[in-house]
Amino acid sequence: MDIIINISGALCLFIGSFLCISGAIGILRFPDFYTRMHAVGVTDTLGAGMILIGLMFYSPDFLTFSKLVMILLLTLLIGPTTSHVLAKAAMKNGLMPELAKTDHDKNKDKEINSSNS
Repeated sequence: MDIIINISGALCLFIGSFLCISGAIGILRFPDFYTRMHAVGVTDTLGAGMILIGLMFYSPDFLTFSKLVMILLLTLLIGPTTSHVLAKAAMKNGLMPELAKTDHDKNKDKEINSSNS
């Protein structure tokens, strides 16, 4: 039974660490504020949540376990709320997301430019 708990805890810690690293890469690679904020929101909620669940498997006593549960609940509550508030404030201040043109739009622009010539 002890080996199952250790494997489960290590797996949760590994998944949480992977999500945190992918979120950090997303912050560097994504083009605008909204997509970067999405990377941070996923990292905050899922990455930290999985790490906390992994730590719960290794907690030695009930007090440590209950503190980790409270931290997890607060993280799950506060993370998405702050992401939503930041997005709403950015939208209210006029920061519009960058939308990539699709191939259809690019072909349409070529047709318009060729018909004007």
